[in-house]
Amino acid sequence: MGSNVADLLATAAREEPERIALSEAATGRTVTWAVLDDLASRVAHGLSSAGMVAGYRVIIATTNRIEFVATYYGVLRARMVAVPINPRSATGEVVRMLADSGARMVVSDPTTAGTVRAAVVGVREALAASGDAAASPPRVVGIDVAVEDGERSWEQLVAQTGEPVPGETDPESLAVLLYTSGTSGRPRAAMLSHRALLANIEQAAAVDPPMITGRDVVLGVLPLFHVYGLNAVLGQVVRQHARMVLVDGFDPEGSLDIIEDEAISVLPVAPPVFAYWMQVPGLEERLGPVRTILSGSAPLAADLTEAFSERTGLAIHQGYGLTEAAPVVTSDLCSKKADPRSVGAALPGIEIRLADETGRAPDEDDAGEILIRGDNLFSGYWPDGADGPGEDGWWATGDVGYLDADGDLFLVDRLKDLVIVSGFNVYPSEVEEVILELDDVAQAAVIGVEDEMTGEAVVAYVTRAGEVDPDALVERVRAHCAARLAGFKQPSVVNVVDSLPSTITGKVQKGRLRATERRRALGLLE
Repeated sequence: MGSNVADLLATAAREEPERIALSEAATGRTVTWAVLDDLASRVAHGLSSAGMVAGYRVIIATTNRIEFVATYYGVLRARMVAVPINPRSATGEVVRMLADSGARMVVSDPTTAGTVRAAVVGVREALAASGDAAASPPRVVGIDVAVEDGERSWEQLVAQTGEPVPGETDPESLAVLLYTSGTSGRPRAAMLSHRALLANIEQAAAVDPPMITGRDVVLGVLPLFHVYGLNAVLGQVVRQHARMVLVDGFDPEGSLDIIEDEAISVLPVAPPVFAYWMQVPGLEERLGPVRTILSGSAPLAADLTEAFSERTGLAIHQGYGLTEAAPVVTSDLCSKKADPRSVGAALPGIEIRLADETGRAPDEDDAGEILIRGDNLFSGYWPDGADGPGEDGWWATGDVGYLDADGDLFLVDRLKDLVIVSGFNVYPSEVEEVILELDDVAQAAVIGVEDEMTGEAVVAYVTRAGEVDPDALVERVRAHCAARLAGFKQPSVVNVVDSLPSTITGKVQKGRLRATERRRALGLLE
């Protein structure tokens, strides 16, 4: 194993050059390991020729496609820092990530070109207003779009190749920035080093029976901007020299067609997928090629797990992970005896312990905050490495759980207010800030509620500033959130109330709001 994540791609190209590495379900395009490796090298040279140097950040704003993978490994090969972002982010979100990361270049495609260009204009205006004459907005690379003045096309970026980019990679150097909530409840970028990413790839590869083997065909429906798709799935595919079928977006019927047509053998998916699939007639006949199903990124209800397995005859292997852990921490493939209520036992090389509010181990059978330790842990949050693992290597996750006698982990709750919609993190503080931009809103509180299809849904409570009609205010909040936030972050319900329950110090008591929603779900409230 090398010191740079891109070394895994070079190994695959050297050992199995003519084998298909990636295919796109929508277009039918394919690339071999040799072609993918060459593309990544061309990206590295293109970046260097454009004046980019080691340590510069490159935002990848594309859907699941071959160019995403080539860009990702090309950036790492050039010893720069990849910053994958949700291609469906709103303009304001992209502006914030551009400014926060200090990215020098953005790679976009037809889905993101308009948003990226608008965001670059926003950064340019902010720099002009700040009077920082030395700073310059990021340059744009466009894939399959007509480029504008000052932009580069993908073809221009990858036009030349040559000798490998010189220089050794320090395994502790920054490889990837991924925006997540951390433990503060506000989006921050987790700093993942080459060491952390490679460690988790090797930890997952050591699981027996294996999650992914070199002869598997893997469904690539999980978004590559998410750590689960990026390192847990793509990282294993490259490590094992498997084949990955890239899919942009989930469709219940369409995904089953792909599974049949491509003879998919491994399905890494997010929990909401199972509720959708259970509604499809003849589901059990359409999963014939599948040998392994992996579920992560959010808890999966035990009754749904059992119902799905009883119907299809296929076990769902659950795991637990976090962006900061690169990401996989546990898997029930590591359990002595699988329990559908558990997320499994720790992967080889990862330690788990529990702590009560004093930092001591909780009483036997009691739950506690989950702490983890391992080489896969991140280096803290951008830009200064704040709130990373302690000197002893332990990092507090903010999640609450308990361990059974066999070391299996059972999740109980979250200390932080994070809401998980279809496996994606939603940070209430971010949504609240957007809502409070409206002059008609005096206060805003955002919580998550259970949802059959997406796991959780976003619900907003607002109070009025002035005599605005409640129905009109609901529509204004919805429209403003639609313009400023990605779809999965937008409130599914907006409640206008006279006041929000608060503590004596003025902090909103979100627990009482959640209790209200639970009573409403039980039919105890209108």
